Amino acid sequence: MPLPLSILDLATVGDGETVREGLEASVGLAQRAEEWGFRRIWYAEHHNMRAVASSATSVLIAHVAANTERIALGSGGVMLPNHSPLVIAEQFGTLATLHPGRIELGLGRAPGTDQTTVAALRRDHTAADRFPQDVQELQAFLSDESLVPGVHAYPGRGTNVPITILGSSLYGARVAAALGLPYGFASHFAPDALEQAVALYRKEFRPSAQLGQPRVLAAVNVVAADSADEAAKALHAVQRDRVKRFLSRGGHDLTDEEAEILLEAPAGQQIRSMTRYTAAGTPDVVVKYLEDFARRADADELIVTFPVVDRSAWMRSVELLVEQVRPAVV
Repeated sequence: MPLPLSILDLATVGDGETVREGLEASVGLAQRAEEWGFRRIWYAEHHNMRAVASSATSVLIAHVAANTERIALGSGGVMLPNHSPLVIAEQFGTLATLHPGRIELGLGRAPGTDQTTVAALRRDHTAADRFPQDVQELQAFLSDESLVPGVHAYPGRGTNVPITILGSSLYGARVAAALGLPYGFASHFAPDALEQAVALYRKEFRPSAQLGQPRVLAAVNVVAADSADEAAKALHAVQRDRVKRFLSRGGHDLTDEEAEILLEAPAGQQIRSMTRYTAAGTPDVVVKYLEDFARRADADELIVTFPVVDRSAWMRSVELLVEQVRPAVV
């Protein structure tokens, strides 16, 4: 496995787990990942999702950072239109001050939730249109030059927290290229425009103070198991779980039986297509898939996420990958 690997941890809360238990599992993963030599772990901002505990992304990063020593930690990502650039600069400037050299800031343009929750967030519906300008304003707050006369981020000013643009479309690719920033593609759940977006980013990239040449991170799901049969069962459980998450409505959680039926319906097929880029199987099969995927994505780094539902199988999936690719993650 020639490329470096990082981890995207969705901070999931499994069936029968409390939120605290889910968060403790994320801390445990970060500690093990640090021992194994992974470069970074990122956490994503989601809202109104019972099974995802990373909504207060900067708070989670602070907690994990306090319980680890070296591994880089960041957002994958913060949904910038949900916030003011100044607030994010203050939050991540605080983190960078407390944990120098370890904090990274991935920025996305989507709301990270449904439209009802968007209203509850008091999100300005036009904020996404200002995304490029807000990224530049945030960059300035984290440097020594503010674009808002008389206003500076304290903490934040001078921390120069590295920024990555995250996306799943040509829009994000163009923004990352124009600003000379790394580009992370969310191919683990939005695969359709991967190759086109990466090609556009590389073609239009303009060097910046942060980055001299294009850098692409591509996300991919990993379901590794000791046998092919176990991996197939785990992958099916992942697909069923996603149907339950996305199609449950009005406070009614779908049963496993209901989700099985919906898996074959058009809505279920659409959800299954979201995980097109999934390396599933025994460790050798998984590594071969990742190598092929990296070439297809023209990626400089892979960021892997482990969607396995069962908690013990989840950690085993990570362990099996590490046993196969340990030299590549260091």
